[in-house]
Amino acid sequence: MTRIIAGEFKGRRLEVPKGRDVRPTTDRMRERLFSILAHHRYPDMDGARVADLFAGTGALGLEALSRGADHVVFVEQARPSLAALKGNITVLKAESTTKVIAGSATRLPKIDKPFEFIFMDPPYRQDLIEPTLNSLDQQGWTHADSIVICELATDETLELPASFEPLDDRKQGQQRILILGKTG
Repeated sequence: MTRIIAGEFKGRRLEVPKGRDVRPTTDRMRERLFSILAHHRYPDMDGARVADLFAGTGALGLEALSRGADHVVFVEQARPSLAALKGNITVLKAESTTKVIAGSATRLPKIDKPFEFIFMDPPYRQDLIEPTLNSLDQQGWTHADSIVICELATDETLELPASFEPLDDRKQGQQRILILGKTG
């Protein structure tokens, strides 16, 4: 069972599509991630613009919204996940503070206003993080103070584009949280 951990939607359950292709961020990992963001040198979630890439059920973006984010844009391309995501947004009555883009996070559309926080939880071991980071930069999704939070397998390696630098790197079991900031 996946649920919202804290904030306005605390305790609300999220629909998860059946099948092996979906791997929602566990409640425990989400709790740890948001604790890191709240208790370290990162900007406040209140009023933030947030993007949730490879959104799946929307657990990360909806958690951010529950904790005070102003607006969340979700990007997902798998049909079963899109259906669950849209259903979760509807159940939480969050349509006015969210937008869903059906498409690939590696080929993002141009955006008018960048995001403070960007969550990325791509399928493990498919080398999707680097092209997505490049797309974020090229399409205007980031600014100098943007924080990008990547979830990946502990055994994954990645080559960061020159415009990003690691700020924090945590492991829990087979999962790894890599928090990135913009360089220069």
